[in-house]
Amino acid sequence: MKKIPLSVFALLMGILFSGSVSAQRISGKWRTIDDDTHKQKSIVQIYIRGGKMYGKILKTWDDDGVTPTNKNCDDCKGALHGKPVIGMQIINGLTRHGDVWKGKKGILDPGNGKVYNVKIWLKNKDELIVRGSIGPIGRRQQWFRVKE
Repeated sequence: MKKIPLSVFALLMGILFSGSVSAQRISGKWRTIDDDTHKQKSIVQIYIRGGKMYGKILKTWDDDGVTPTNKNCDDCKGALHGKPVIGMQIINGLTRHGDVWKGKKGILDPGNGKVYNVKIWLKNKDELIVRGSIGPIGRRQQWFRVKE
């Protein structure tokens, strides 16, 4: 019986588990920054469940980026209308395509109640790129890992 060289075994194990490691790296708490004011807006907890990505808001700040707040989503539609933003699930069931997580109508902006198509990927271990769009028109944000 032939033995598999350790380097080949390590490579095979790396390939086998690379998807779960990538998912674990993206999981965690992320600080969102307002596009216009460049002040912190919220902390979002991203987690993977059943191979899909979800995210919920843990904390929010007022427009000054300093004063904690807990507004309701008055512009949201349906069951989310008037509900508190803190605790609200805003990332919904994204699927992984290589290093990018995607979803049609996969992210909610509680600031305006709109739902966008989204792509999310790691720029580096502490920076996340979130691109929301409706058709070809969209915007891109950088989120930063919260280090505890």
